[in-house]
Amino acid sequence: MRIRVIDAFAERPFTGNPAGVCLVERWPEAAWMQAVAAELNLSETAFAHPRPDGDWALRWFTPTVEVDLCGHATLATAHALFIDGLVHDVVRFHTRSGVLSVRVGEELTLDLPAAAEIEPAQALDDRILGGAKASETFWVPRLRELLAVFDDSRTVRELAPDLVAIAQLDGVRGVIVTAQDSDFVSRVFLPSVGIPEDPVTGGAHTALAPFWARRLGRDPLVAYQASARGGILRTRVRGDRVELTGRAVTVIDGALLGP
Repeated sequence: MRIRVIDAFAERPFTGNPAGVCLVERWPEAAWMQAVAAELNLSETAFAHPRPDGDWALRWFTPTVEVDLCGHATLATAHALFIDGLVHDVVRFHTRSGVLSVRVGEELTLDLPAAAEIEPAQALDDRILGGAKASETFWVPRLRELLAVFDDSRTVRELAPDLVAIAQLDGVRGVIVTAQDSDFVSRVFLPSVGIPEDPVTGGAHTALAPFWARRLGRDPLVAYQASARGGILRTRVRGDRVELTGRAVTVIDGALLGP
């Protein structure tokens, strides 16, 4: 079975966020897909199969769990379909988060539901964020993640959080940290689902794009996720949807052996 590793939101190989992409004729056993994702040990591995109506069904797995939404692996899957000549303009994916579409080409634009509703939240203990103190903290219900806002981007870039403590936060899937930069910068920590730090996170930007568009009073914006790999996304808010535009690069194209 063919399997690829594709760097999403990447201008060149070995940047952005790598995703496993596996196209199948029908769904294999969920346990097998989870085992493949654990073997690849990337933040997400995507599995997709064609539907009779011309759309595609899509599922995503971290090394430990199946997840409801993954932006970068969706972008990577659209890139694989475009490179294979299976889609030419727009591809629609049926997922746990509803129907997601991607306009394909040299650049890809992913359309996701906005996570625009946020609520003030109790500040995180400074020790959880490696001694850094956020100026504001919010709860993002759709993502089940905390959003910590800092006064300067250098703090976000140099942050060394306590990942064990983040994983133990009750009912919290992960923590997004962000600050204003040219437009804005962020990092994302998801240790509770097997992703200590996500290199570039489409899902987090469904909250970040509306947040910064309101705060800065302009849209579209250019976002940088300041992980070790780094990645650039162009964001645009369209009502209750968020568009994320970026590129993708295939770095591994091989065969998956075994049953």
